[in-house]
Amino acid sequence: MDVLYKRCAGLDIHKKTVVACRLETLADGHKVQEVQTFGTMTADLLRLLDWLQSWACTHAAMESTGDYWRPVYNLLEGHLEVLLVNAQHVKQVPGRKTDVSDAEWLADLLRHGLLRGSFVPPRPQRELRDLVRQRSNLVAERADVVNRLQKVLEDANIKLGSVVSNVSGVSARAMLEALVAGERDVSALADLAYGAMRKKRAELERALTGRLRPHHGFLVTQHLIHLDFLDEQIALFSAEIAQRMEPPPAEPPVEAPPPSGSQAPAPGHTLSYSAALALLDTIPGVNRRVAEVILAEIGTDMTRFATPRHLAAWAGLAPGNYRSAGKRLSGRILPGNRSLRQALVQAAHAAARKANCYLAAQYHRLAARRGKKRAIVAVAHSIVVIVHHLLTRHESYRELGGNYFDERKREAVVNRLVHRLEKLGYQVALEQEPRPASVAAS
Repeated sequence: MDVLYKRCAGLDIHKKTVVACRLETLADGHKVQEVQTFGTMTADLLRLLDWLQSWACTHAAMESTGDYWRPVYNLLEGHLEVLLVNAQHVKQVPGRKTDVSDAEWLADLLRHGLLRGSFVPPRPQRELRDLVRQRSNLVAERADVVNRLQKVLEDANIKLGSVVSNVSGVSARAMLEALVAGERDVSALADLAYGAMRKKRAELERALTGRLRPHHGFLVTQHLIHLDFLDEQIALFSAEIAQRMEPPPAEPPVEAPPPSGSQAPAPGHTLSYSAALALLDTIPGVNRRVAEVILAEIGTDMTRFATPRHLAAWAGLAPGNYRSAGKRLSGRILPGNRSLRQALVQAAHAAARKANCYLAAQYHRLAARRGKKRAIVAVAHSIVVIVHHLLTRHESYRELGGNYFDERKREAVVNRLVHRLEKLGYQVALEQEPRPASVAAS
């Protein structure tokens, strides 16, 4: 088998140790290897780097073991080519499972070019991705706190959640603060409602009649304080993310996206985050927060994904292809980037509720035959394909309309509807509606 890299290394990474095997292929084809164990402290990893550079290693391979690979990757990055490989792709031969044999196996596979590295974004994008993911964690934690608050209110026979849509909203918050402050007059509590909620004062009085014990008041107070803290943290993270996505002052102003139908820009030209946000914001269901998650995960350079299908598979939205003996055993979607998939599914839910929209028409068309969950996944797949095209062509989204599928097979739709009416006992005579003169002239 041909040798692709003459000087390379395999790293078996753990929490406290890194077992490294450096390998050199001599001119006569024989290989010379050496194995050594290092710690994971910064000084030990720098010693590992010196040890690899002393043999002029050009490539190193490591498995993606939890988060333990991150400090090793960060210190080796820029000094040699580091490949982060999927552990499922490099399973060791059964019966020879040790740290040393794992490192040797990685080095030998890398030597012959049999390893495929996972996509690891550049350092600025990794920093942005950490911020966006932590904000998503805070948003999820806030939802958990709201659920815990609702649980306390139910235990106290306060049925506020049955009347208001959000127990942490402005009206509900004012009522809860007055309630834990000692106010027990339900009329006075219901009078704290704002806006359209004031029309429900009679229902609010019934919902606020409960048995609030002292420990309930303490729990509600602490949950409200926790919500305030989380809101402040989310706002701080959003401000930091927005600042990192703004172009630096020295960067020239971003040109406006070319009109629809124009040729794609020259290869190598990538959008700034601000311009990419403006393009993604034109997709139905994609708001700024979802667009920030998408860009933090995939970046703006689509050359790393050969086709939209590659991006969909990386996001975990491509159907599986598991066939054996001529039978399809499973079409379940494959695992992928969980953060990106959650954002795209969230956008799909929003797009499915949009009026006169191609994505909404696609959802309703598939939901009737395949179910709502499969339809949402299909819409999320369409959104990620659209994202790839927009960031590649630097174009805005062009809406096809909610009647796209009907117009594509117009005659079949007409025949089907006429047939259904005739089965109900009606005689149908079709007449084409005349088009306006202005439309005909155009």
